Amino acid sequence: MPLYKAPLRDMQFVLYELLNIEQRYQQFPEYADQMNMDVVNQYLEVAADFCENEIAPLNQNGDQEGCHFEQGKVTTPRGFKEAHQKYAELGFTSLTADPKYGGQGMPTLLRIAISEMLCGSNWSWAMYQGLSHGAMRTLEHHGTEQQKQTFLTKLVAGIWTGTMCLTESHAGSDLGLIRTRAEPQADGSYAITGEKIFISAGEHDLAENIIHIVLARLPNAPAGTKGISLFIVPKFNVDEFGHLLERNHVVCSAIEHKMGIHGNATCVMNFDAAQGFLIGPENRGLNCMFTFMNTARIGTAVQGLAASQIAFQGALEYARDRLAMRALSGIQYPEKNADPIIVHPAVRSMLMTQKAFAEGGRALAYFLAQHADIVEKTKDPQQKQASDELLAFLTPIAKAFLTESGNESAKHGVQIFGGHGFIIEHGMEQIVRDARISTLYEGTTEIQSLDLLARKVLKSEGKLLKNMTDLIDQFIFENQSNIHLKSYLDRLSNLNMEWLEITQYITKNAKQNPEEIGAASVDYLYYSSYIVFAYLWARMAKIAQHKLDKGTTEEKFYQAKLKTAQFFYDKILNRTQQHLASIKTGAESVMALDAEDFAF
Repeated sequence: MPLYKAPLRDMQFVLYELLNIEQRYQQFPEYADQMNMDVVNQYLEVAADFCENEIAPLNQNGDQEGCHFEQGKVTTPRGFKEAHQKYAELGFTSLTADPKYGGQGMPTLLRIAISEMLCGSNWSWAMYQGLSHGAMRTLEHHGTEQQKQTFLTKLVAGIWTGTMCLTESHAGSDLGLIRTRAEPQADGSYAITGEKIFISAGEHDLAENIIHIVLARLPNAPAGTKGISLFIVPKFNVDEFGHLLERNHVVCSAIEHKMGIHGNATCVMNFDAAQGFLIGPENRGLNCMFTFMNTARIGTAVQGLAASQIAFQGALEYARDRLAMRALSGIQYPEKNADPIIVHPAVRSMLMTQKAFAEGGRALAYFLAQHADIVEKTKDPQQKQASDELLAFLTPIAKAFLTESGNESAKHGVQIFGGHGFIIEHGMEQIVRDARISTLYEGTTEIQSLDLLARKVLKSEGKLLKNMTDLIDQFIFENQSNIHLKSYLDRLSNLNMEWLEITQYITKNAKQNPEEIGAASVDYLYYSSYIVFAYLWARMAKIAQHKLDKGTTEEKFYQAKLKTAQFFYDKILNRTQQHLASIKTGAESVMALDAEDFAF
């Protein structure tokens, strides 16, 4: 199994050098004394120690043992419960929560950085924490003061955990089809009845209570998404002081047998007139739930980044040690019977791809988190709108592309190991199995693609796209005299113009045939993602070159950053042209067969 090592130096590069957090966060009084290098590094180092020494050793055993289910009770793999207790004791469950409810009030960006380490070291265990964080965010934004005092304080302390209960077997991602009912009761509560599936962390033994955030319909509610409300449904009912009472009528009837993430319980949850409490306005549940869902989508993007990182770490160590054949240019290690496979260009290409995806993904995920903090804290309406629109545009890109690139990186990891990658004991195949879910939950890649093209780009009449292309144009303009960046800026400029042109092309065709949007959407998302990565890699190359020009004791680190940027531009960015060509072929061949003509 790859031994996880937190990539602290590169995390610090993104935080302090790319995102300039020490200066940027001074504008927020809440963070002015917190977001400095000493404080942030202390958090990162404690989290790294926890991940490397507490939960990474549980990863493979947790995968092999899985969760145990018996008569509605789920027991997590050995060590998971103790790790949760230590995590809460270290204060990580309260990291970003409001201090009024026991939180530390730290920014989302720090949580995202720590979440990357959690996911890279033990994806299944980290999911329990991610779901709880989403429940906290929903209660913070939409709960009443009484709900916050009763439920939020215990979630913040890590005494209780949370879930997100959306999916039903007949509905999937189309939440407008859900059937779970909520009947008003005389005491002001609601009786929640229905079945939810694919509920991650829906039942377990890590905490004394589980707070389910549930979508359901009130009587006579409008059809579709406009008739959905949001409810708190605890596993154990509680009194006004948060003391546990009798078991609520919510039961886990089964856990799924899955391809991966075996250490996390994916549950079928049955609600049989379970006591629930309305969050937010009636019939506005989906709007409230988007607080949870957007958090979850960024969290899933981080899981994709983590897959790239751990696959790269495992593959790199193996490639340095595994001997096979000699380099085509001649013997490189004469003292050995053969050369390590890292000398071979095909292996190098896979390693460089993993490295480019991990480091580019880190830049994008942290960039997104920084704008989430701006939206949360700024008092400047224009700054808030700009960051909110950038988040809206980039979230489907980050969720879809970081998970897809994570899957590609995981595949390369197995490939570099060769036959050994197919063997369980080496742990590389687990990364493939765990990572595969990331492109499915919280909206599949295809749904994210439609969201990007149809809702974010076309519905805004190109405004959200123009915000991003303007940002890239601004970077190009500010650095046009930088001779070291010329090759990057020329490519970026051409792609930026091409991005607008292909969007206009799709818009025009879609007026004649709406299916053109669906036919183009996945290619459009990939195309857009590579350009966003190119922008970030150009920014990172600029910083690296500047450090080298000034003189640095970390020459190897910055040289590696430059060479990875060049690899991305030389070998990966060309993929845009493949996606562009596919977009231009249109929808005709995609839609040519009638549904009944798909014969075999």
